[in-house]
This record gives sequence, C-alpha cells and structure tokens, in this order.
Amino acid sequence: MRPLFNTAKLDPLRLFFSPNLLIRRKTTFVSLPSFTCPNKTLTRIQTPGVFHCKEMATVSSESAAGAVVQVKDKIELTEVEKQIFDRFVNTLRHFSLHTELRVAGGWVRDKLLGKECYDIDIAIDNMSGSEFVDKVREYLLSTGEEAHGVGIIPRNPDQSKHLETARMRLLDLWIDFVNLRSEDYSENSRIPTMTFGTAKEDAYRRDLTINSLFYNINTGSVEDLTGRGIEDLKSGKIVTPLPPKDTFLDDPLRVLRAIRFGARFGFVFEEELTKAAACDDVKNALAAKVSKERVGTEIDLMISGNQPVKAMTYIADLTLFWVVFTLHPKVEPTVSEECQGLCVAYLDAAWNLIQLIGGSSFTGEQRRLCLYAALFLPFRDTIYKDGKGKKVPVVNYIFRDSLKQKASDPETVIKIHRSLEKFLTLIPLLTSNDDTQPAEVDMGMELFDVPVTSKLRVATGFLLLEVKEFWRAGLLLSTLLYPSDTDSTQDFLEKQFELDRRRDLFKAAEDAIVNLGLEKVWDLKPLVNGKDIMTVLHLKSGGPIVREWQQKLLAWQLAHPAGTVEECLDWMKETHSKRAKME
Repeated sequence: MRPLFNTAKLDPLRLFFSPNLLIRRKTTFVSLPSFTCPNKTLTRIQTPGVFHCKEMATVSSESAAGAVVQVKDKIELTEVEKQIFDRFVNTLRHFSLHTELRVAGGWVRDKLLGKECYDIDIAIDNMSGSEFVDKVREYLLSTGEEAHGVGIIPRNPDQSKHLETARMRLLDLWIDFVNLRSEDYSENSRIPTMTFGTAKEDAYRRDLTINSLFYNINTGSVEDLTGRGIEDLKSGKIVTPLPPKDTFLDDPLRVLRAIRFGARFGFVFEEELTKAAACDDVKNALAAKVSKERVGTEIDLMISGNQPVKAMTYIADLTLFWVVFTLHPKVEPTVSEECQGLCVAYLDAAWNLIQLIGGSSFTGEQRRLCLYAALFLPFRDTIYKDGKGKKVPVVNYIFRDSLKQKASDPETVIKIHRSLEKFLTLIPLLTSNDDTQPAEVDMGMELFDVPVTSKLRVATGFLLLEVKEFWRAGLLLSTLLYPSDTDSTQDFLEKQFELDRRRDLFKAAEDAIVNLGLEKVWDLKPLVNGKDIMTVLHLKSGGPIVREWQQKLLAWQLAHPAGTVEECLDWMKETHSKRAKME
C-alpha cells in the first residue's frame, strides 16, 4: 500500500481515522469493500461524532428495505396550481385540441410525499412544447391576460439538455413544456437520439421509477405507467424502470442522480442497481461519456443537500470516489486509494459539528464550502506542478478540472485550508480563561510595534482578513484538528472523538472573536489611504514601500480600534522618523 501522506506529524483526525482504522457505515449494499481493522469495523454509535471499533454487522438490501414511507393517495393542488392547470385545460377547449397534458417527474413525486414543489414540467403527447406555449399565449390574450417570460431553451446535449424546452411564467411560477419522448443511445455517447414517444415510453426512459410518475391534468389522476413508481415510493426504494446496468450505460449520469435521491430521501438501493452502479463498465462510462460540468452539478447538489455525508458515503462505497474526484496524475505526496474513507470521515465530523453548533451560524454558501473544505481536508498539503513547474494545490485541480466548478470555489477552500495552522495557534489564546495577554503571538508575521495587550486582536484580525466571511469554516475545521501536537499513542486511539467538546471549543473561540469586535473586520475602512502614505513619505509613486506601510497602519488600527486619523498619522510620522534616524 502506498503511504497516505509523507508527513512526520499527524493531526488528530488524520491519526484517528488512519488507513487501518477508517470509517465504515452500515449500508444496504451487498459485497462491497469495507475499511476494517482485524475482524472489526469502525461504525457510528448513537452519540453524535463518537466512533468505536465494533464487530462487523452485515446489513442486506432486503432486510434494510422494510421502511414504510407515507405516500398520499392523491395529489392535492394548491390554489395557484389549480388556476394554472385550468388555463391549460381552457386552452385545449378553446382550440378544440385533442391533447393530453401531464406533469412529469419530481413535482409528482414530491406532491405524493406531501412536499411542496415549484418545479413544474409539462409533458405533451402530440405537439412540441413551443407549439403549445404559443397556443396558451394566444388563449390568454383572448381573455385579456398577458403571458410573461415566454421563451425557448435550446437543446444543449453537452449540458444534458437533449430536447428543446419552452418556458413561460404564470402566476409567479416558471413552467417548462416538452413533448413526450423516447430515447435511443449510441454506444459511445450519453447523448440520445430523441423521437416523439408515448407516455409509457417516456416513463420507462426516466432515471428512476419514483421519478417516472405522471399527473394527468386532463383527468386529474396520477399515472404509474411502469407499475412500480408508487410501490417503490411507499417502500423507500431506489429502482430503475429498465435493467439498471442498461439504464446506467445509456446515461451514466443516472448513477449520480440515483445516489443523490437515495441520500436525499433516505431510500435504499435495489441490489441489482447497487451491483450495476459499482461495476467497471458503468464506472468507465461515467468517466468517458459524462461532461465534468454535469458531474460537478450533481456533486454540488449533494453537498448542498440535506444528507451530504450519506451521499458521499454511497459514492465511496460504490467505488466511484476516484471516478468523480479525479486527481492530477502526478501529485505530491502520493495519495492512497483508501484516503476516500478519510475524506468522508472529515466530512461526517464537520457536518455533525455544524448541526451541534446550529445551522444559523453559517449561510448556505458558507456551509457548502465548509463541507467541501472538510471533504478535501486530507488533500490540503497535496500539490501538483502545472505546465510552468509551479506548485498548485490539488484541490484547485479537483474543482477546476474534475468538477468544473466556478473559480471562486477552489480559491475559498484553499484559503480555508491555509488558515487552519494559524487558527490552531490562536485557539488556546482565544479560549484561555487567563486575562493576561501572551507576550508573543506566533503567526509567522511581524506585528509592527504592536502593544503586547493588542497582539491577539491584531493577529486574529489579520487572519480573518484572509478568509473574510468564511472564517467560521476555518475555525470549525481547526477545532476538529485541535490540539495540533497530538502523538500517535494507543491511549489517544482508545479515546472517543467527542464533538460536544469540539462544539464548546468552537463557541468559546467564536465568542472571543466577536467580543474583540472582529466579526466583520473585512468591512473596516482604512484610516489612512495610499495617497496619504505617499505624502508623509514624500513619494512620487506607489510600490512595495506603500504596501508595507499599509500593513503597518492596518496593524495599528486593529490595535487601536478607537484611534483617529490624526492619531494614526502622528504614529506613522513618528515611526518613520525613528526608522530614518536608525538608517
């Protein structure tokens, strides 16, 4: 086995979840590899964030599928939905159209589960979506009502848009219109040949039976044309309408969609689906046929969803982790394949700690990138060299090349990772009950004649300026790594990893930062600008000297939160004068 990391010092989580002691959750999967220590596996017990080695227990998909999901007998329309559907039916009557209109997919599923859904997709049996939208618009105009937002979304196979979609806005809801269709896939492409199809053909081409249900607007009834959609919804099963391997080979993105819906609803996978999702043919097809953008979109929906840990556990258990999160071929240090378990363990700990702390401490975007930072925490010291020989964090490669995410995502996650060592230095100072200030704060930077009593505030302020609104994410991950000098003793391995204690540590450090008045320090406006600096120094242009003084003046301002412009300038002139005399 290749070494996991070439490093002499291991942090607590890296130590606790070592390659020989990786997490293995109970799942419904059959004959999948597990990460075990001798005759044992690391499984969650009831206390959040606490793990012990326990004897392995195999859970089959058959025994795990006993859960019963509450499914409504019929769909209850909201008043807005009734008004919208009435307009469609009246359009049919107005033009004497022999057309059947069906709401397809997720809206039907969610309504049967008693959940509200505002994503309405209309499937039409004998005309295109754009043709029907033109009819609706004409009918509305005849009644004195104006249609809004009418447009066409062209087909874009590279982004999984295989068919032109018409769209309009009614009663503040966006509605999409497409024709019923059947699909025929070629061997080396996930882009199908599309033809008009029947409702049954359309249902069978769907990714999952629970997404194949229709609500017939003409009759006001639910249609289960695969004969399994309602049954699988009630029993909480993830099943494909057609044989799963064929379904996944036709469109390998369906594997990730199955994982996302399984995690979101807590449903179990059919055994044949599990085997198909993990087989080499499907993994190769996922790598070769699906655009990275679409993979990234699915992963982002999982990380942003209600069960990110479960989703990533499924991906790891199905041996899809390295298919999805591909690394640069030449990384330093080398990464073991078993590292996927460590990634999930970090994500799990971070997710549970966020729940303990309270979700309101994080915005949706802060939580999303905090979870990405946790997932990729084992890679924070892993780099590769670009074409110019420059060392680049491999996290940058994962986001930009493997997932094709926006450029700001890797930038933020890398900043969070780089903040961890400094947070680890500050945590004991921020959480100390001793009112005396430390003589030094080692942050790898000079603190420019800062009074001893202000060094903690200045050092913390500079750190928060680096990560800005994501400082809580850095602090949270740092509490998981604290203390940083833990050694690899058997005593530590036998201890529980107690998230309650980590929560208290986070809250104490967070309160200290807030009490220092640094919660939004990046909004602090400099008392002295570059032009003022050039005037005092008698400079004709800016440059390194101006940037150096900007840092010094910022440190002074952090050390003197009530200081005025005049006091700041006086300090600068005095300091500059002393420096000039010494030189």
